[in-house]
Amino acid sequence: MALLTAAIAPAVAIMTFIYLSKRIELEPLPLIIRMFVIGVIMVFPIMFIQYAFETEGFFQTPFLKSVFLAGLLEEFFKWFFLLFVAFRHSDFDHHYDGIIYGVAISLGFATVENIIYLFANGIEIALMRAIFPVSSHALFGIIMGFYIGKAKFSNSNSTLCLFFALLIPVFLHSFYDFIITVFDQMWIYGILPFMLILWMVGIRKIRVANKHHEKLLKS
Repeated sequence: MALLTAAIAPAVAIMTFIYLSKRIELEPLPLIIRMFVIGVIMVFPIMFIQYAFETEGFFQTPFLKSVFLAGLLEEFFKWFFLLFVAFRHSDFDHHYDGIIYGVAISLGFATVENIIYLFANGIEIALMRAIFPVSSHALFGIIMGFYIGKAKFSNSNSTLCLFFALLIPVFLHSFYDFIITVFDQMWIYGILPFMLILWMVGIRKIRVANKHHEKLLKS
């Protein structure tokens, strides 16, 4: 029970922070829960695809594995379901909502992944998992959701924003995995500055998305 709590707690804490950071009306929960559940379900087909490629020996160099089997595969499915489930939903009515749904699907994925890792490796790595893999998934979700929201409420360049919503998280996720793989025992020295910058970017995206609400209220 303690292990399960340790695995789930980081996602609950981050999701609560993102949810309560919205400056105007709080988002209804049903679509948030749906996106979280989609993220949970996504883990299993993605793990099967990754296992199949590993068994066949495809994309197994550090670079190709990081780009195709981590960055592109995982972020593409998040982007796809955000676009085809949340994007056109009536509850998606503010720029910031994209961030909420992006984080929800990302944390659904990260939570199951975290449970699997903690059961396999023990509760001792729970803090490290919370600080790095779980929060990185959430931050990729913030950036993806920011551009999804921008695409929905932008009068121009919506296609470009949708492209950025996929491209930037894929690049960041791939870079994260590549650092972990290549730096081996010294990975902490590469990942700490990366995560610090990622948090700064994520917080800025939250502020910009909230300012969109303020402009709507003034107009």
